[in-house]
Amino acid sequence: MTPRQSGPNVISAYGDGGFRVSGVRHEGSLIVLPTDIIPWPITALDQMAREHFEELVGKFEILLIGCGARFDVSPKSAIAKLSGLGFSVDVMDTGAACRTYNVLIAEQRPIATALIAVD
Repeated sequence: MTPRQSGPNVISAYGDGGFRVSGVRHEGSLIVLPTDIIPWPITALDQMAREHFEELVGKFEILLIGCGARFDVSPKSAIAKLSGLGFSVDVMDTGAACRTYNVLIAEQRPIATALIAVD
């Protein structure tokens, strides 16, 4: 985990295989919470595992999943892996997840986003 910057994490850029979060460039896929940035070792939605989120239970109520450059039309199996963990899940393309996370974090909502890096 990357320690908290001052203020909540904000995603300012994505692409080229990574993200700029609160002014710092991170390579690869990430899980971003208001206070933490966690490397996420996946490149496709079907690699997502329940174990990636179990230690985060109770830290947020809404999880946005950015599934890559394009929306995955069949994310139900991915979402099913997360059932019973106590948060709602919404799947969208990575760009939309970044933008939505920033809006919800500005509203001080209990949010996290899991983002698959895009080129």
